[in-house]
Amino acid sequence: MTDSIERSINLSAPVDRVWRALTDHREFGQWFRVAIEGPFVAGQPSTGHMTLKGYEHVRWNVRIVAMDAPRHFAFTWHPYAIDPAVDYDVEEPTLVTFRLEPDGAGTKLTVIESGFDKVPAHRRDEAIRMNGGGWTAQVDNIRKYVDG
Repeated sequence: MTDSIERSINLSAPVDRVWRALTDHREFGQWFRVAIEGPFVAGQPSTGHMTLKGYEHVRWNVRIVAMDAPRHFAFTWHPYAIDPAVDYDVEEPTLVTFRLEPDGAGTKLTVIESGFDKVPAHRRDEAIRMNGGGWTAQVDNIRKYVDG
């Protein structure tokens, strides 16, 4: 079993445009389908709720770990934390890292979610499967958002 999910995509948008789409909470919310309550600040929590149809009940609770402009953005969260009756805060979070590299006039974006070995065994396989599919969709969403 793997401990991480990795997705990479080559975007035609320049690094500064992709960086803004990742780190401006309003722009992030548009392509990620989440209403975020305030700006991203390294070392601080970020809260909100999902806006994707069928997932509106899911809270957005992350901690921003790094905002190293314009190449590295990271946060921690609880993967596939969709059951409102479960207190996921008792679990170790996973780390989501976005790395941006210039690629000609565009950007190579790599998303890595790691730390699944810390997810409780009874949730691990489903969390990896669901977030794996989720990251495939999200890199396509950001492509559509920044490449228009």
